Amino acid sequence: MKVSNERTLRSASPVLFERQRRLLTLLDALGGTAENLDFQKLLFLYCQEPEANDAYEFIPYKFGAFSFTSCADRRKLVERGLLVDDEQQWQITDKGRRAIGRVENAHVAAFARRYRSNRGDSLVAECYRRFPYYATRSEIAERVLSGDDAALASIEAARRVLRPVAISTIGYEGRSVESYLNVLLRSGITLLCDVRRNPISRKYGFSKSTLGKACDGVGIRYRHIPELGIASELRKDLETQEDYDALFADYERETLPNQAEALECLRTLVRDGQRIALTCYEQLPQQCHRHCVSDELQNRFGKVYAAKHL
Repeated sequence: MKVSNERTLRSASPVLFERQRRLLTLLDALGGTAENLDFQKLLFLYCQEPEANDAYEFIPYKFGAFSFTSCADRRKLVERGLLVDDEQQWQITDKGRRAIGRVENAHVAAFARRYRSNRGDSLVAECYRRFPYYATRSEIAERVLSGDDAALASIEAARRVLRPVAISTIGYEGRSVESYLNVLLRSGITLLCDVRRNPISRKYGFSKSTLGKACDGVGIRYRHIPELGIASELRKDLETQEDYDALFADYERETLPNQAEALECLRTLVRDGQRIALTCYEQLPQQCHRHCVSDELQNRFGKVYAAKHL
């Protein structure tokens, strides 16, 4: 009877992504509850461990390293009853414990022991000292590192971007929203221009409102320019590079000549000091119309508008 009940419990356990299982396992090992800021920092430090296998990626944010994806997972786990619905802290439920099972993860347990008593400013300061890049947008760095001139200098050095170019292009295919934003930040981008006709995505973080808020949070402006997009129905059934080339030839012939105002706007933004990234979905620029836009900018306005593909 006992075996039967255990099988029933296993079969009824929610299906979890591996990263969600690791998150719950870490929280449980830390005692089952943690304040918001503490848990973000502990999750960040754990994800830098070799055994974590890049469970989550992070960006430099208002209080240091932050993962949008972990917070999206949190909402899902709350909905499924695996976390307590509490805006101030992360707390695992009994159902959450049953979902991850009773097998102890030795690496997580060891990490939890190392950080058993490190919380608050001390924990934040350790993150900033070890990983200064993730403190570059922090609003509390000077307070938590007061008197530590070397750590503050390391953060300042991590802010510097050498020779950012005027125009870049980037696709989000194959990237998390965190890795995508880190590429923009490290490239010195100040303005993201979304050249999708319809900026909706099934991939978390890349629909217009979510992406715009994420950019704003790291100090990058977001602007949607739908007139430079290609209708979604024209993008169907593209199987070979020849198919893409034919579509882009038509776009360059029929659409771009009528978009002088949008192109001039981009030119003005560059003249005003903005460092622009044109974005769409595809990873490869030759399979995305954004390369046509960047080529047209260079053809119209000169080599200074030659694009770097990120």
